[in-house]
Amino acid sequence: MIVFMSTPEIDTQTRAADIEALEQIAATIEHSQMNELAEEFIGLFRHDAIWTTGGGRNLLSRDAIAAFSRKVLPGAMQGAKTTLEVVHVVFIRPDVAAVKVRQRRWSTIDGELLEDELESTPLLIAVKEEGRWQLVAGQNTAVIDVGE
Repeated sequence: MIVFMSTPEIDTQTRAADIEALEQIAATIEHSQMNELAEEFIGLFRHDAIWTTGGGRNLLSRDAIAAFSRKVLPGAMQGAKTTLEVVHVVFIRPDVAAVKVRQRRWSTIDGELLEDELESTPLLIAVKEEGRWQLVAGQNTAVIDVGE
């Protein structure tokens, strides 16, 4: 379920379209990772974007994101399935959104999902410029079970 903060100057139809566009960004991340399509992933970012990988590596421009993605993405997803789900959106301004995502990755053998699921919780910051949402920042963090 997506919960969002509404800004009064945006009508509900426009807001719904914005949420759909932000969900599409998450879907494109999922698609590009599952199919190891570095260029599709890179295309989501503005030129000055920053990204922190799940392993804590800071990438401080689209060029750095591109170099890293082209290096690691081919082969990184073999034997795994990843899903991304937008769970919360906060519109900081009508053209700036913070998007919380639930990312789940399973190891697979012959297409069968195994019990060992890895979960992370990316935070994406997107801006809308000239009618298009682009990522300007992202932080991917693993979820560690500490035994509630």
